[in-house]
Amino acid sequence: MNAETLEIRLLETAEQMAPIVTVFQQVWGSVIPVVGVELLRAIGHAGGYVAGAFESGHIVGASFGFLARFEGEQALHSHVTGVLPGVQHSGVGRAMKNHQRSWAAEQGLTWVTWTFDPLVRRNAWFNIEVLRAHVADYLVDFYGPMTDSVNAHDESDRLLVAWPTDPTVTVAEPAHVPQAIEVSTPDDIVVIRRTDPDAAREWRLRVREELGERIHRGAAVTGFTRAGAYIVYGAGEAAIKQGEASIDKGGQA
Repeated sequence: MNAETLEIRLLETAEQMAPIVTVFQQVWGSVIPVVGVELLRAIGHAGGYVAGAFESGHIVGASFGFLARFEGEQALHSHVTGVLPGVQHSGVGRAMKNHQRSWAAEQGLTWVTWTFDPLVRRNAWFNIEVLRAHVADYLVDFYGPMTDSVNAHDESDRLLVAWPTDPTVTVAEPAHVPQAIEVSTPDDIVVIRRTDPDAAREWRLRVREELGERIHRGAAVTGFTRAGAYIVYGAGEAAIKQGEASIDKGGQA
């Protein structure tokens, strides 16, 4: 992807927003639209964020979010951001998040927040290590049942992350932290869901317990390893041994 030919711009009319519906259906393999033009139009008109990424005039990604609050401060909650499969891992996603951040800063907002599936390793790496977003909460079955081809047949646990619009701001870590704990994730949970639903269910419950429960007790996620594990401080336990979180059926730690 050529950065010089990539353009990210706000979309204002129903006609401009219509291609977003198709983009999201292609990304998530959903027969039912992820969002309709009517809602996108309302979000944009009410002061929210609706944008598309274009390569040589062709839409390759899209994003929308609404005004929100995080810890008492004004925020943009980015509800959906998607990049077409053919241009993923090309820098489009990062460019779109930076565009969101710049837009939010211009509106006087303090944070950009969004959620992601804690089992999706590539998203965890991108959000935590690339963007350096702060993990704020673990949300159990947040959206309830979902029917798209990526999330179907699994509970919709999510991590809520918060990203300051001022890049010089950093989130303070706990003053006293015991030894780090690593919580592993599967190589590709989307494939495991399709090929071995029982194993996918085991992964969901295990990460919910090992990561979610620690976060609820006040632990902080401070990183994500290349091997696919969350680095967690403050849980008050010894580090998990190498390979302890592996699952025999359908995945690797």
